[in-house]
Amino acid sequence: MTTPSAGPSLLGPAEVRQLAARLDLRPTKQRGQNFVIDPNTVRRIVRESQVGADDVVVEIGPGLGSLTLALLEVAGRVVAIELDEALAGLLPETIATHAPDRADRFEVVLGDAMRVESVPGPPPTALVANLPYNVSVPVLLHMLTLLPSLERGLVMVQAEVADRLAAPPGSKTYGVPSVKAAWFADVRRAGTIGRNVFWPAPNVDSGLVAWTRREPPVTTATRQQVFAVVDAAFAQRRKQLRAALRPLAGSGEAAEAALVHAGVDPTTRGEVIGVQEFARIAEGMPWDESRRDSDGRGW
Repeated sequence: MTTPSAGPSLLGPAEVRQLAARLDLRPTKQRGQNFVIDPNTVRRIVRESQVGADDVVVEIGPGLGSLTLALLEVAGRVVAIELDEALAGLLPETIATHAPDRADRFEVVLGDAMRVESVPGPPPTALVANLPYNVSVPVLLHMLTLLPSLERGLVMVQAEVADRLAAPPGSKTYGVPSVKAAWFADVRRAGTIGRNVFWPAPNVDSGLVAWTRREPPVTTATRQQVFAVVDAAFAQRRKQLRAALRPLAGSGEAAEAALVHAGVDPTTRGEVIGVQEFARIAEGMPWDESRRDSDGRGW
């Protein structure tokens, strides 16, 4: 009779500090390095993510491997993207030590998650990550854009950012992250994480955001055009849409025409309409084909 594997041994405070000491690592705010030292927390994250044996998981910023090991308990494969060369170099050894029978399910990619253009191996189905606070929204949006195979995910971010990502139209925290995330997925708040599960402890609480991929709004406008309208609408939050969209449209009249085309009152503010309305507004905008959006691509 074969004895079943006990599975990965997870990292506690002592193991995290030992690994950091090996690298002479002093966590920096610049890179948002706050390492999870509580096994129960990483197991909770994995449980909330609903990852299973058929999933190929992308993890951003695995750090010393706390969440990576918990993911390897249940996932079919984990690809971790790590910017720090020393951390990326130590990860395979950590996995081999703490999860030897799952080491062949793991691969680390040395690189900036904002600049990667592909992920090795089978198409990823899930994204689970403890995202650095300072780049959490752009990293999440980049991954959703880059990897259409992603079906769902769960990310840990600053609590305030979690509120923004999951906010519905009309709420105080609704804004650019809310609308752009809604283009790709149904997003919901999935819990709060306290400060004492990290080393070093951050100055803010963290929040869990879960999302499920859905088709974007049906529209003749491009995603870049819709996002340009969203950015303009919230650039001065209290402005009515007719005034807020005037610089992008070229005139107040053109902005009003686009709003009327979309069935949106020109005196409305951006904070009360959803992604579908933004898409309809983009359809009616007089796009100048010579202009470029923030992605460096044409409309």
